[in-house]
Amino acid sequence: MNQLQAFSALLGRLFLAMIFIQSGLSKMSDYAATQGYMDAMGVSSALLPLVIALEVLGGIAIVIGFKARLVALAMAGFSLLSALLFHTNFSDQTQTIMLMKNIAIAGGFLMIVAHGAGAYALDNRNAVQD
Repeated sequence: MNQLQAFSALLGRLFLAMIFIQSGLSKMSDYAATQGYMDAMGVSSALLPLVIALEVLGGIAIVIGFKARLVALAMAGFSLLSALLFHTNFSDQTQTIMLMKNIAIAGGFLMIVAHGAGAYALDNRNAVQD
């Protein structure tokens, strides 16, 4: 793998994960408001601790490339599920854009599932590099 590919994989993982880490931390800092939003959308707020854990811990795992394929698959599923639960008001252009954003993010995660985390990843710490 050349240096451009190796560095691009690392940056791609970082860029994909940043939104989830920030979102999970934001949910922790405004827990009650997030619970209210989930309840208003018909999603049990009892799931909020799991959502926060997936966003923060899953995001960190993607950044460092730990169990990247498995975590990326979970994050892709989460992105699609949250799109379907929270962003299906197609009369609201912002919600349509948010739906498409989630679908695009799921696509990025599926690229990690297909191709792995790349050279600069814990998953590949014992691999011999080109």
